Amino acid sequence: MQLIETGGVPIKAWVDGVEFEDTARRQVENISRLPIIFSHVAVMPDVHFGIGATVGSVIATKGAIVPAAVGVDIGCGMVAQRTTLKADDLPSKLGPIRAAIERAIPVGVGMHEHVPASVATAWERELESGHAWIREVYPQIDNGRAVKQLASLGSGNHYWELVIDEERAVWVMLHSGSRGIGNKIGTFFIENARRYIEKKGYGLPDKDLAWLDEGTPEFDDYVRALTWAQHYARLNRDLMLARSFDALRAPELGLPAFTMREKAVNCHHNYASREFHFGEDVWVTRKGAVRAGYGELGLIPGSMGAKSYIVRGKGNAESFQSCSHGAGRRMGRNQAKRTLTLEDLARETAGVECRKDAGVIDEAPSAYKDVEKVMAAQRDLVDIVHTVKQLVCIKG
Repeated sequence: MQLIETGGVPIKAWVDGVEFEDTARRQVENISRLPIIFSHVAVMPDVHFGIGATVGSVIATKGAIVPAAVGVDIGCGMVAQRTTLKADDLPSKLGPIRAAIERAIPVGVGMHEHVPASVATAWERELESGHAWIREVYPQIDNGRAVKQLASLGSGNHYWELVIDEERAVWVMLHSGSRGIGNKIGTFFIENARRYIEKKGYGLPDKDLAWLDEGTPEFDDYVRALTWAQHYARLNRDLMLARSFDALRAPELGLPAFTMREKAVNCHHNYASREFHFGEDVWVTRKGAVRAGYGELGLIPGSMGAKSYIVRGKGNAESFQSCSHGAGRRMGRNQAKRTLTLEDLARETAGVECRKDAGVIDEAPSAYKDVEKVMAAQRDLVDIVHTVKQLVCIKG
């Protein structure tokens, strides 16, 4: 861990052996100078420049939250579950499995044309009342698609994977968040925070670092909407996982009967929560970081064609009990599109049943950092429980 002194609170960075570009460093330094920051800023080894706040940062604040640090993909995260299937149970051609999942789970900007009964029931039971409050108080946030997008993957770096571990056990793993409604909530309250800070007359190094003060109506409404969106994101992943297993049991795929071996691991990596650190109650925002409390399980994905990890947290206090959320980008999306070729993508994803077209070239493995170096840099944050490798990858 490197200690970086700034004009604000210290920065504690787990970046030994990995890239920490100057733009991201300057962004973290701006965060460290905010008067609401508590103790220090923790930087994870997948750190890279982000919109609003640095991806791969853990930001503890006293009496305030920075909505742009949470971002617009509220509650984005991972879920994975191991099955009793073994690699030898899978067919030699994996295309039909990919097609079955794509029929069961809307990908990209898609949504359910007809909401499945199980999704409608989960919505009514767990999300409808909170959504009713949003519609009533902030009708401009509601996009009319929230229930139709529940149990859908989304676009960008969201994905579904069939993976195998070191024992050749088959897992289902996927990455998604709160879809369009989370984006609307995040965007609205980021703008709300900017207006709030302008009225207060505070000068900021970056307008995206505007915050909302605890005890104000703006803060209370943000936390209420944020909490709802985080719950939506977790439920979204759970429902997709269930639909995945239903799809894999289709007779035409010819897989043997299977069950789940353990409880699913489901963790956010873009969120804020109230936590106790260094003797005080604070708000902790993990922007591209996973909670890694002692004994807690988490997920650290690599990229298309790279290893991913199921990890157990060590509860490291200096990281606010956190770890990285993945490999982290080493190229921005536009740079990757300019730099990488379809031949690069095909070579780097050899052996994986996935898209290999220009639409996903910015997700090629070489656009990301070396995940093994990222894992080496955070040995004091997590232990590796399982190492998994992709067989099928569906990108949104």
